[in-house]
Amino acid sequence: MSIAACGIDFGTSNSTAAIIHDGRAQLLALEGDKTTLPSAVFFNLDENSLAFGRAALGEYLEGYEGRLMRSLKSLLGSGLMEAGTEVGGRHLPFRQLIGSFIGEIKQRAERQAGRRFEAVVVGRPVRFVDEDDAADQLAQDTLEEIVRGLGFSEVSFQFEPIAAAHAYEEQISREELVLIVDIGGGTSDFSLVRLSPARRDASDRSADLLGNSGVHIGGTNLDKQLSLAGVMPELGMGSLLKNGASFPNSCFFQLATWHTINQVYSRKAWRSLQDVAPDVADKRRFERLLRVVQKQLGHRLAMDVEAAKIALSSAVSATLDLAEAEDGLIIDIERTRFEQAIGADIARIGQAAEACLQQAGIAADALDTLFFTGGCSAVPALRHALAARFPGTRAVEGDLYGSVGCGLAVVARQRYGA
Repeated sequence: MSIAACGIDFGTSNSTAAIIHDGRAQLLALEGDKTTLPSAVFFNLDENSLAFGRAALGEYLEGYEGRLMRSLKSLLGSGLMEAGTEVGGRHLPFRQLIGSFIGEIKQRAERQAGRRFEAVVVGRPVRFVDEDDAADQLAQDTLEEIVRGLGFSEVSFQFEPIAAAHAYEEQISREELVLIVDIGGGTSDFSLVRLSPARRDASDRSADLLGNSGVHIGGTNLDKQLSLAGVMPELGMGSLLKNGASFPNSCFFQLATWHTINQVYSRKAWRSLQDVAPDVADKRRFERLLRVVQKQLGHRLAMDVEAAKIALSSAVSATLDLAEAEDGLIIDIERTRFEQAIGADIARIGQAAEACLQQAGIAADALDTLFFTGGCSAVPALRHALAARFPGTRAVEGDLYGSVGCGLAVVARQRYGA
């Protein structure tokens, strides 16, 4: 007996929902005609309202008083998950926040599909938490509790790269040994799979899954490194105090990390800046930092850094306008500088990819295809690094933002029949 089912890809940066329609996976429009919903929530205190996705980012950029939250998925498995946050003078549990966002995906997907979903397959990274199995399982258990609370009678999970493999398998005409490379906002995940049109509809594919690996590094980590290398020095990072000591770095790391930006706006953080003010040697850069904190420009700055990272995928340089920190302040960032900043992260991603083949006992030269999905998989330095580790393989680019969601719909059909 089949029940109405969908796939939901709750991503660090963007989320999707998909169903099987006329025998094929189809992404559902979640915001206007867009099939992606940025994983963002804005609490508009001026109008006492809640906005999601692009609307949330728009209201924040328009200057409404409120609180913007992004990278919600990064909270799962972290020590922050049980802490919650304060919005408009009241405590808000992070479970409730994540539930509100995924619940919005469910409602929008159901409106688009014209039916209520009883079952869902949710994507998950190979690792929510590196090198801590208990914390990793707790992250999935927490997410399952949240999703069940939204009214689904059946909830199951699939690794995101395996879901992407199902989406790719719908397109191929011959058997291939494929390394799925899924580089999202929060994690880099790999699955080594044997794909074939002849086995596309088989219910048991366990023999075709040869290996899984992952590391908790993704697009937001690359954003952070770009911000620390190219932007934060313009706000005083790396400068010295009058006594020769280093300026405290904590505020810069918080500003450069999506899910900790709001901590910079706390009264405690502001007092710390005021305490150090008399000892600051570089007054000009310190004034820039104070303006960013006073005007709560951290998320705007992070979005500009993210845009620069994306631009550097196709251009050799990008420009950031920091006029709100100081009139006329413009920063030019070269791709080479970005690549130097992310070098260690790219190396760890490459090691995780190799670990996937080692786990399966497969030599690199036996690999047919590298299938890329996830928005951050477009970074040239990453493509070049993986090409060097796996020479002779064919590189195929899937739907960078939709392959996982479509694959989850395929899995939902296999498990629930609709």
